[in-house]
Amino acid sequence: MKATPPTSDVQDSADFGEQLESLFDDARGEILGTLFYLVGNMEDARDALQETFLKCWRKRDQIGDVANLKAWVFRVALNTGRDFRKAAWNRRREPIVEDAVMVSTSEGPDAGLMRDEELRRLRHAVLELRPEEQEVFLLRQNGELTYEQIAEWISLPIGTVKTRMRTAIRQLRQSVGGQS
Repeated sequence: MKATPPTSDVQDSADFGEQLESLFDDARGEILGTLFYLVGNMEDARDALQETFLKCWRKRDQIGDVANLKAWVFRVALNTGRDFRKAAWNRRREPIVEDAVMVSTSEGPDAGLMRDEELRRLRHAVLELRPEEQEVFLLRQNGELTYEQIAEWISLPIGTVKTRMRTAIRQLRQSVGGQS
């Protein structure tokens, strides 16, 4: 006779699966954008997004132990993105840079075009960051991790993490806005 798990465990697993699906629905664009910056092209970013979801799905029974689900998903996404980047490097494939067009419905066409151009310049500037700075910037901005969480996760002193973030922001300001 086959033993069945207690009802609460089955229910928890279903709830965790719903939480995970909801998070991926809500943050899909952010995760995909982060992966695009890491791997350098949209095709690999989409593949990495699917792989990220599968990795998270396989571990959904552990979600109850996770304090910040979004941060956990972004950690999985960054690890997956790194794996894809290494694989791409090993294949010696040139990245294809794609510009995603952002269509705005709430502002006039000129304001929307200006914002789209600013976003394009910002995306390009993020791609130009050193990988160490890019990683810290994306974990902080898109993953919403604290400096302490980032330092713990990438095994660096918190001062180094903050320095990398300051350097990234300074370079992005210079690239995008011409500010120092």
